[in-house]
Amino acid sequence: MESRHVEELFELEPGSQERFLKQWCGYTEAAGAPEMREAVARIYKSISTDNTLIVSCAEEGIFVSYHALVSAGDHVIVETPCYESGLEVARSTGAQVSEWRRRGENGWAHDVAALRKLIQPNTKVIYINTPHNPTGLIMPRPVFDEVMQIARERGIVVFCDEVYRELEHDPGTRLPAGCEVNENAVSLGAMSKTYGLAGLRLGWLATRDAKIIQRCLDFKYYTTISNSAPSEFLSALALRHREVLVKRNLEIVHKNLTLLNSFFQKHAQLFSWTIPDGSPIGFVKFKGHRGVFAFCEDLVQKAGVMLLPGTVYDEANYIRFGYGRKNMPEALQKFEEYLKASA
Repeated sequence: MESRHVEELFELEPGSQERFLKQWCGYTEAAGAPEMREAVARIYKSISTDNTLIVSCAEEGIFVSYHALVSAGDHVIVETPCYESGLEVARSTGAQVSEWRRRGENGWAHDVAALRKLIQPNTKVIYINTPHNPTGLIMPRPVFDEVMQIARERGIVVFCDEVYRELEHDPGTRLPAGCEVNENAVSLGAMSKTYGLAGLRLGWLATRDAKIIQRCLDFKYYTTISNSAPSEFLSALALRHREVLVKRNLEIVHKNLTLLNSFFQKHAQLFSWTIPDGSPIGFVKFKGHRGVFAFCEDLVQKAGVMLLPGTVYDEANYIRFGYGRKNMPEALQKFEEYLKASA
């Protein structure tokens, strides 16, 4: 999403700039500054500060969770296609990893029966992601509830990658956080996606299982130990006013989604997609004769428009589009000129 300047964050709360200038730059608490943990807890309905762990970006949250909860001899199920770390970090633990694969030909629907068949006696974690990267789709509530029930019956931890949560195009479709419906579920959040504050490099884990938090904290002592004190201050400030950030970002998303969908309709011979209902990203089928990597590489070199080839998701016929920036009209114009020149 479109980011913001630090001065815009200070404008959210009178006196915050003065307090920031007096911020102590020593080590913070390893679990996260109390102010930051409290701001995160307020996102949820049944999560206390003790149920949270602040991490240095979502990437660390994924790494810490897998290595704290999984080891060689265990089994992990990962919903794919996915952000690469969701799959590769699981493999790095030495565990056996199975993919719960979704496919574009059926609108990226979830096959719960297939999930059940993947479960083994040693399955420790099921990794899910909603709103989903790369498709931008929200997991249907019946599927979400069934996944949670399956995990609850077998004592499996559900790792819920929710970094695009609160950016549902219709807020009425928002799922409850995984950590609130299953005491063994872990919710992953971040400042980078929904709130557009990637430069602060912070994320968090939330779960009602105190043992999980402690195991993840114990492992974090071997990664970053503690977080950036200035980043925790600014992140807590932003989260206390997250509705303001989300409102502006949703306005950008709605406007750009209309533009992008019209663009695809105009170029239906090249592109088709299942329209996203959450996040600022979508996964688009490419019907051109070139491979998607070559197409994306040529586009960024000649037009300065960057897309993500689906090869990074093991989907060679798809491209991930982002539409969370204010300069989307300019990007589409350059894209249009590139297509005309390439015809």
